[in-house]
Parts: sequence; structure tokens; C-alpha cells
Amino acid sequence: MGVTVDVRQVYKYPFEQVVASFLRKYPNPMDRNVISVKIVEEKRDESTGVIYRKRIAICRNVVPEILRKSSSTLVILCWKKMSILKVPNIQLEEESWLNPQERNMAIRSHCLTWTQYASLKEESVFQESVENPNWTEFIQRGRISVTGAGFLNCILETFASTFLRQGAQKGIRIMEMLLKEQCGAPLAE
Repeated sequence: MGVTVDVRQVYKYPFEQVVASFLRKYPNPMDRNVISVKIVEEKRDESTGVIYRKRIAICRNVVPEILRKSSSTLVILCWKKMSILKVPNIQLEEESWLNPQERNMAIRSHCLTWTQYASLKEESVFQESVENPNWTEFIQRGRISVTGAGFLNCILETFASTFLRQGAQKGIRIMEMLLKEQCGAPLAE
């Protein structure tokens, strides 16, 4: 089945400041679920000026213990040899393409953990706002799909969509706080 989560936000700060804050956002004491973020590849296309980055994030496994235990029971019932959800941390891979000349950054991320049972993918864009060239628009679409967990698929997808919605809102609050700390008050219209 799967669920989709859409997020849209306008930051009243210039594109360059928003992207710089995004790249420094984690780890952050306001969100202890993100343990670390490491750049594993970075390169610049000399002909276009586009900067490509690949980062790996290590995050706490936030699936409630009751669901972890239920999934372990399901694994035993299905004669699978490994536990689906009983891992302390998960890994996410994020790829980004920053185009400073066009003032946009596209981001794709997906979960590297549980790939045989779940798909978690996000596509995001930071771009100059059409309302005001000194503001930045953020658009994100996330999709979660769980398979192989039988009757728990729907429950896990519902939990994941709720967690992602809340996480997106928390991420926006963190960005606003970082921008205010680093750049001062938002720009007026």
C-alpha cells in the first residue's frame, strides 16, 4: 500500500543562508534521533558548477518496542532467520545537487536499513521563492511502504507516516532556530 507525506515551507531567509543551515542542521540537541551525519562523497562539476554530495546519517531506531517484539514474533511465524526491526540504529543515505547559479538544491534520500521489508524515500527541493527572491521555498515529499510484515504492514506505515510528519515539523523548527541564531531576524516582505 504505502503512504505519502508532503511538506512545504517558506523560509524568510536567502537561499544561500538556508542551504548552509540545512547542511549544518544535524546532529543537533533539539533532535536526538539523529546521531551522526558524515559526508562520504563530494564533488563539483566544473562545467555546471553543481556540487554533488552524498551523506550517510545514523539515526536511532524509533520504532516502539511493542512493534519490534510483534515483528520478531512474526518473523518466527514466517520462518525467517532475522528480526525485521530489532536494530538499535538505522542508516539513511542522502544525495544532494546544489546549483548555486540557479539557486536551487535537489535532495534525494532513502533508508539503507530494512530494504528487504520497507522502502522509505524522500525527495526535497530548496529553491528561491516566487513570492520574494530573498526567501527560500522548501518542498518535500516522502513515501513509506512496508512489505513482508503481514498484518503489521499497515500499522508500521501509519506509525512511520506520523513520525515523519512530526519529524518534518521538528526539522523546520530547527532550521528556523538555526537561521535566526546565525542570520538574525527573518527578512520582511
